[in-house]
Amino acid sequence: MASPQLDKTYNPGEVEQRWGAFWIERHLFQPNLQDNSSSFCLVIPPPNVTGSLHVGHALNMTIQDIIIRWRRMQGLKTLWLPGTDHAGIATQNVVERQLAQEGQSREQLGRQAFIERVWKWRHQSGDTIIEQLKQLGASCDWTRLRFTMDEGLSLAVREVFVRLFEEGLIYRGERLINWCPRCLTALSDIEVEHESIKGKLYHIQYSLADDPTLSLIVATTRPETLLGDTAVAVHPEDPRYQHYIGKEVRVPLTTRTIPIVADPILVDREFGTGAVKITPAHDFNDFEAGERHGLPRLTILDFQARMSPWGLQEAQVDTTLRAALNLKSIQEARAIVIEALEKDELLLKVEDHAMAIGKCYRCKTVVEPYLSPQWFVKIQPLATPAIQAVETGQIRIIPDGWKNNYLGWMRQIKDWCISRQIWWGHQIPAWYCQSCNKDHLLDTSHAVGAPSEEGFLSGQPTMSCFITSDAQPIVSRTPPQSCPTCGGTNLFQDPDVLDTWFSSALWPFSTLGWPEKTEDFKTFYPTATLVTGLDILFFWVARMIMMGLKFTGKVPFRDVYIHALVRDAEGQKMSKSKGNVIDPLTKMRQYGTDALRFTLASMASPGRDIKLAEERIEGYRNFATKIWNAARFIQFHVHGPQASITPESRPFPDQWILSRLNHTIREVTKAFEDYRFDQAASILYQFIWHEYCDWFIELAKPCLQQENHPDAPATRHTLLESFEVVQRLLHPMMPFITEEIWQSFPHEGQSIMTQPFPTEKPEWANAEAEQAFSLLQSFINTARTARALLNISSSQTPFVYGTSTHGDDTATLTSLKPYIESILRSSVITDNLIPPLRTLRLPSGHFSTIGIPVPNEIDLQQVVKKIQKQIGEKEKEVQRLESRLSSPDFKEKAEPSVIQESEGRRTKLADELDILKITEQQLASMTA
Repeated sequence: MASPQLDKTYNPGEVEQRWGAFWIERHLFQPNLQDNSSSFCLVIPPPNVTGSLHVGHALNMTIQDIIIRWRRMQGLKTLWLPGTDHAGIATQNVVERQLAQEGQSREQLGRQAFIERVWKWRHQSGDTIIEQLKQLGASCDWTRLRFTMDEGLSLAVREVFVRLFEEGLIYRGERLINWCPRCLTALSDIEVEHESIKGKLYHIQYSLADDPTLSLIVATTRPETLLGDTAVAVHPEDPRYQHYIGKEVRVPLTTRTIPIVADPILVDREFGTGAVKITPAHDFNDFEAGERHGLPRLTILDFQARMSPWGLQEAQVDTTLRAALNLKSIQEARAIVIEALEKDELLLKVEDHAMAIGKCYRCKTVVEPYLSPQWFVKIQPLATPAIQAVETGQIRIIPDGWKNNYLGWMRQIKDWCISRQIWWGHQIPAWYCQSCNKDHLLDTSHAVGAPSEEGFLSGQPTMSCFITSDAQPIVSRTPPQSCPTCGGTNLFQDPDVLDTWFSSALWPFSTLGWPEKTEDFKTFYPTATLVTGLDILFFWVARMIMMGLKFTGKVPFRDVYIHALVRDAEGQKMSKSKGNVIDPLTKMRQYGTDALRFTLASMASPGRDIKLAEERIEGYRNFATKIWNAARFIQFHVHGPQASITPESRPFPDQWILSRLNHTIREVTKAFEDYRFDQAASILYQFIWHEYCDWFIELAKPCLQQENHPDAPATRHTLLESFEVVQRLLHPMMPFITEEIWQSFPHEGQSIMTQPFPTEKPEWANAEAEQAFSLLQSFINTARTARALLNISSSQTPFVYGTSTHGDDTATLTSLKPYIESILRSSVITDNLIPPLRTLRLPSGHFSTIGIPVPNEIDLQQVVKKIQKQIGEKEKEVQRLESRLSSPDFKEKAEPSVIQESEGRRTKLADELDILKITEQQLASMTA
């Protein structure tokens, strides 16, 4: 069965739209559960429902699609399961911005109406990225599309939460947490991005309470928080301060006194003055020190990072200063405190100081340590099996270099704060009895220095941080009807939602139907490979391993392949502000989706970021055009008799290309198995362009274009047979063009994607043919080089001489004369006699020499000058490469592939210089 002739020009847009729809309409991405073959499953890292396809998505999805198409063609029962993430903070921000444009807020709308509004937005706009992934050719089973807030996944989330709570692995406690004062929610440690800045170090005088003439000088980067100090720490072995330990100092600008404590953990004697203030409610290290010394926690900031009037009152700040600081931002408060310290002559010195600050990974607002009741996962019991799974090889992390990153982080992991003070997400399945917990609902005007209506709606708290850690929750899979303690029915649900990554951590098994033992779960879990970026190794991958082992007893996947980051051509991170963002959708329309996919795969070297330049995409668009033109040539020339004969009985070019194709199948398969998609792309590009098109088709042309040529029937068969295999070999990387070409040739089956992936054929291997071709190629390339150096055409060289010191080579050259002559368009003489006069003799391989007669009309002196100039230029380049390769700095810092490329370039230049110098010497002697 064949379709009409291919169009003259490849039109990617039309082809992609047609076959993309065809694959989905024919349900070709769905697994056959009745199939007895081994299963192979990938789960998509769910993109945010707010997202649009960026180049990072394109790389990730291309790699996954290559894997799943390859495994599908290998005959495995494959499932690539798609879905999207509800993206709690990001999605809520999108809808809140819409409301703001309408003059409303979520508080005015109310929680239920707001959530309904978010669901409405999700149904209208949330599938944008799904449609874009389909455009990319992603062969997911779209009938199984999941969403982290759909009913099945919500059931799994509640089940996991309740089980962990019942086992004591989820608890509620007051801890210092990362707080975003803009998003108004807690953040886990890995949701905080750290940034180095130039700050200040302030040296402040703390007078002793019992002798104001004596004092300690404390160095701090945050003078505004001194109002919340509850101790000053010194090192117990520091002779400067040992006699002060146990005494008290007066907190500047307040009427309070605080103790001087000895703490060898917190204090570095070499930093600052050797004395540090302890503010347990506003610094993580200070919080730990406060725990060690039993210090009170004094909160002076509210949840919007403003100075809390209640906190300032408790801190016993002067009334006038308290009024000046009331509800001021941190920066405003810092300026006021510094001015007050200077007025009281307590600020002794200010110096520049490099420091790091944490920012919210979503909105980039500076994060504040904030003392608050939150929900936590007790992580160590979950982390230990997850560490063992990687250490013992149950899970492979590829490249292997990232394994230590994973293990190092997991060994130092802290309890996971899972509650978020937003409305969009999985609401925590915990309820409170208002009667039993009436003493545990905070008066928010005291707790955070904000009007009480900001903390409560309809008499119930809007955030669980307004419920003390002593409150007794009722954790249940379904809403309880009454309080199990008092029988009362006045219950309200915890207002917080779970961290988005909590539901994402269940993704590999919840999407397959867990906690039910569905057919999908039994068939496809554990999944095979997870493809992801390094940036979510800890956010997501580690947590999936922990949860998978805990709730299924099995690892969630066997391999974790971590791909590179995509940067611009200069290696810079892409950003809208820099104007260097490459939009994959635009490039897909401009150059074709296959060109973009192949570009990304070709650059996916392990451990190296991708420096993406538009020229590369354009280059692989040209590659697609090359394939298209080859297909059209074959279509045009295969009409006529065909002869299906054994490989060893076919013409020499046919034997050679089948042997090379066999080698390519082996190498591409190995590259896929090793996750070396860059190598697979390079192997395919080299074979298709430089062997199949540049050599085989050119060698096949004479017999195809000559009527009744005896080799034509066999060559027609070889062309059709080999090119069909090439399309199947290339299909996982370039699915659209290969489907179009495959459909236009005689074929069995409804799609190339359901055909078997090529495997090696022993009968195609032919070392003798490959060795003979090497001789032919060297001979032709040397003759072309000689012509180029002399700047002459084939019509000016009717004869090319060939000789060899190796008898077998001479015999081979003689047998290959028809092919050499068809390429060079000159007669080839191989009788070991090269005329001695006015003939340029160049080495061709180890044993052979070619001779090119030099026409009399050639100005040899001009040619020699030109060659001498080339010699000078190439010697300079060799010197530059030698200098680079001998540099210890280059060898230490450069990627191995870059070093290898430089060494290869040096070798190539050395060979070219040898030819130039031989030519110069011979031509110079002709002019003598």
